[in-house]
Amino acid sequence: MSSRPHWRLYFPLSWQCFRALCCKGPPPARPEYDLVCIGLTGSGKTSLLSKLCSENPDSIVSTTGFSIKAVPFQNAILNVKELGGADNIRKYWSRYYQGSQGVIFVLDSASSEDDLETARNELHSALQHPQLCTLPFLILANHQDKPAARSVQEVCLDKVTALYLISCTCAAIGNDVIFFFK
Repeated sequence: MSSRPHWRLYFPLSWQCFRALCCKGPPPARPEYDLVCIGLTGSGKTSLLSKLCSENPDSIVSTTGFSIKAVPFQNAILNVKELGGADNIRKYWSRYYQGSQGVIFVLDSASSEDDLETARNELHSALQHPQLCTLPFLILANHQDKPAARSVQEVCLDKVTALYLISCTCAAIGNDVIFFFK
């Protein structure tokens, strides 16, 4: 038998010393929440999520179909399913609602009146959907940096009650975007 002590004897001892010095073990696991992010094409969903993930804004490509992003925060991780907003994709949105614990609805506050009306209709459909109607909604009137941007009052979400957080934002700048998720 060797005169040198075996490494297995040192490992538990060093682990105990580490825990005694640091007074804690590994950090606790952060809770994860599954969200769905919807809105018409060009509303800024991808830019918003890229900003939250600290990704390079130059590499943003509009989502066709869907994508999933894990958005890490200090106290939680948001697993966000971003669904494309094209006309031919919106009819499939409801297939991705199951298991969602919250909804982010992004609309382009500087869009044409026709597009804004379409966005309102899609929002009201989502608010009434059986899998979403009891969930928290964050409704973001994006593109506030554009000259034609409307305020929340001008967007006229009159049927939306106080149960939902509605705010103006600009995903390109992003400071206010991060505030809503903390």
